[in-house]
Parts: sequence; structure tokens; C-alpha cells
Amino acid sequence: MLDRNRAGPSPVVEADRVAALAKALAHPARVRIVAFLLSRPGCIGGDIVDQVGLAQSTVSEHLRILKEAGIVQGAIEYPRICYSLDPTALAPLGALIEAIAARPPAAEAPCCHTPEGCIPRASAR
Repeated sequence: MLDRNRAGPSPVVEADRVAALAKALAHPARVRIVAFLLSRPGCIGGDIVDQVGLAQSTVSEHLRILKEAGIVQGAIEYPRICYSLDPTALAPLGALIEAIAARPPAAEAPCCHTPEGCIPRASAR
């Protein structure tokens, strides 16, 4: 995910993207909106308001934040706006979560990394 040795976006750019995605998802209402959009290929804005249970203006602000992060796309189909998820938008965040999940527990690590170097686990206590 944030491997400095691989080709592609720099680790700083990738870290900034992951942080922006996490920030966009850092509100329960936005998570509910994403979960609702997952349940349908697209939907009308009014459906989101009914599902989330917040004022239209509040839902619009949450949708703006999700759209700005690239998580949600909106298409005007007059007189409605249909919203959908960009299936690739969360890939950087997903890769970080997968890397964390794949890492062995700290208790299984052979050493504790400190500024002085690797201290064997038995001595680290």
C-alpha cells in the first residue's frame, strides 16, 4: 500500500489520499449514505434523505463531502439527481486496511523496533 519501493504514486500522495478518504467517511451519516448506496445501483436524493433521517440540507452537505472525495458520483436526470458509488474510489483505503489485517499480531513479532534498532521481544519487557 504505502511501499516506498514500488512504482506509482509517491507514499506521501498515497497517504494523503487515504487520509482524505478516511476523513470523508469519518461521520456516521456519511457511512449510512454509503451503505444505502451500496444497497442500490443508484438512487434519487430524496430516498437518501428518507433513509438517513436528516434534513435535506444536511444530507446535501454530506453528499458534497463524499463527492469531493470521489466516493460518490451524482448524475442529473432532471428533475432528480441520481447518486452512485465509484467502485474504485476506496481502493487506497482498502489496500491499507488489507495490509493491516494481514500483518501478524505484535505478540508474534520477533522484536520491538526502537530508534536504537530491533530489540528481541524477550528483552523488550
